[in-house]
Amino acid sequence: MEPVKVGLLGLGTVGGGTVTVLSRNAAEIARRAGRGIVISHAAARDYDPERIQDLEAIGRIGSDAFAVVEDPEVQIVVELIGGYSPALELVLRAIENGKHVVTANKALIARHGNEIFAAARERGVMVGFEAAVAGGIPIIKALREGLAANHIEWIAGIINGTGNFILTEMRDKGRDFADVLAEAQALGYAEADPTFDVEGIDAAHKLTILSSLAFGVPLQFERCFTEGISKVGALDVAYAAELGYRIKHLGITRRSEDGIELRVHPTLIPERRLIANVDGVMNAVLVKGDAVGPTLYYGAGAGALPTASAVVADLVDVTRALTTDPNNRVPHLAFQPDELADTPVMPMEAVQTAYYLRLAALDQPGVMARIASILGEQGISIEAIKQKEPEEGQTHVPLVMLTHRVIERQMNEAIARIEALDSVQGEVTRIRMETLSG
Repeated sequence: MEPVKVGLLGLGTVGGGTVTVLSRNAAEIARRAGRGIVISHAAARDYDPERIQDLEAIGRIGSDAFAVVEDPEVQIVVELIGGYSPALELVLRAIENGKHVVTANKALIARHGNEIFAAARERGVMVGFEAAVAGGIPIIKALREGLAANHIEWIAGIINGTGNFILTEMRDKGRDFADVLAEAQALGYAEADPTFDVEGIDAAHKLTILSSLAFGVPLQFERCFTEGISKVGALDVAYAAELGYRIKHLGITRRSEDGIELRVHPTLIPERRLIANVDGVMNAVLVKGDAVGPTLYYGAGAGALPTASAVVADLVDVTRALTTDPNNRVPHLAFQPDELADTPVMPMEAVQTAYYLRLAALDQPGVMARIASILGEQGISIEAIKQKEPEEGQTHVPLVMLTHRVIERQMNEAIARIEALDSVQGEVTRIRMETLSG
């Protein structure tokens, strides 16, 4: 059979990696797909020819991305530009032209996936997005196919390598957040503007996709609660270790009787859990299914070749399915389009978790009793407490508490009352806790 012809949009890190993987493993890919896969047309505004291996494997290269999606020879368009525009316009034009699409663009899928998938169904084409979540880890395929027999109960993931690198360095070397962030930027792990990574927006894009795949609901990025790691201090990391926990920046989605939790925030996890020992820039996703139990998916969440691995896997899937009846293909969001549920995403204030609290309290009798009274009035039970000795000349001492599970709304009210006390200095540091047990 004639090779499938691919149009590639973007020749950056992932685009270059895709060219390399398709060229290096051409024979193996053809054996798996049933026919060859070649890049016949690519578009990039700017690229470094010396950095991209096997550049001669591309049929032709231009600067006009729309020329690629209009090319009648191109059967599959691979979008690796990123961002919302012109990526959305290009993807929708490709679909309108009857071309299948593969993308690594998590922001695009999280915000516009509902629209894109509806257009794809109408034209009978496929949209592959394995590379949009956790780089080379095949978590999309695991949720859509490998775990299809399960009622998914919850997902917890380390799905941003930059944040994980920062927290790992803070724990292992006792460094401050700002110091490690500067190193992450120097190493190329973090952008010059690190907001998407350290404030959890990147993870929220990915978690939105995972939640829809797990629970069969439309993509709802705007309802994802997001909290970053910039307020996590070296003291918090050290105190957590003393208590037998590690702090990870987790994306968590859970199904409950009241709806679906969708949240990204720093989280204390017992140090014995596997996911608590995922360090550096690595990613991991922990999925709890009712039949299979907890399963962990671990690997490189970014990088040229790991992400290209996922892009090419989607290309193989699309190639295999080119002659398949569109109604018999694996649904984009795992569930049949007319079977998506209207289960609500819960507001964060209604979510129930345990908490780590750190505050600076005046070192005098009665202060701890007043704080405990406030917590008790809100129905909050203390599981453990540690009080540090005051430093010389200091009138306030660090006080660390772990609580049992409580609704966020009650904790918010308690913290507001504690911060209003004259005997408490500054803000209360609050980090949510999860056991992540089966």
